[in-house]
Amino acid sequence: MANSNSGDSVVDRVLRLIAAFPEGVTALQLSELAARAGLPLTTAHRLVRQLAGHGVLEVGPGGSISLGLRLWELANRSSRTLELREAALPFMEDIQQVLNQNVNLAVLDGQEALFVERLSRRGSVANRAQVAGRMPAHVSSAGLVLMAHQPAAVQSEYIESFSDPTGRLAGEDLRILLGDAAREGYAQLAGVVDPDTWGIAVPVLDRRKRAVAALGVVVPLREMRLAALVPVLQTAARGIARRLGESRETPGFRSTEAM
Repeated sequence: MANSNSGDSVVDRVLRLIAAFPEGVTALQLSELAARAGLPLTTAHRLVRQLAGHGVLEVGPGGSISLGLRLWELANRSSRTLELREAALPFMEDIQQVLNQNVNLAVLDGQEALFVERLSRRGSVANRAQVAGRMPAHVSSAGLVLMAHQPAAVQSEYIESFSDPTGRLAGEDLRILLGDAAREGYAQLAGVVDPDTWGIAVPVLDRRKRAVAALGVVVPLREMRLAALVPVLQTAARGIARRLGESRETPGFRSTEAM
């Protein structure tokens, strides 16, 4: 129930407060946190105090506020990402041993790729994908291959609402990319996020052939070996799907297909 002048509920305000921490920033002062969450300072102060009492937020020296360990604990206790990550990590480690480059695991959340795991080593190429980070579906090979394996209605809605801030990609271009990814079973993007890298991703398909995740690599343009990389990724994706199937009849992650 809404109980504020703005009409938002306590849950709305708590979630805005928690989500206000930007990527890569571990602590904020109360005034900045309140501004980022769009909350009055007094409201933010009251909510921070209550959440800190439960360990969801922590108040440090000088009044700095950070996300608490309790939040991490609750999120990981029964998170469906755990099953996916546990199934995928052995295969991701094998790929990384061979390539010595970045290996990513992502799921589709709305119209964005949400990265749930990443392996990298010193000396590997730049990779903007961060664990718990997001990218628009059209920017990452993982996002493209996930969207390419969604129902036609979901894809159509995405294309119709699509707008590229850079102006480099039109809706029809996106339709072609999605069609290519669906037909070929993988997506590739060269120099989109970083001009010196190439991203390749394949879908992890459940028993109903729904894309529950995407497995991808980011390699230097000069080391791109598409004919060799795609079969390795596809074999690993099938292995991940088998491990998910062994632990549960249907994997925890679902596509955006209406059930």
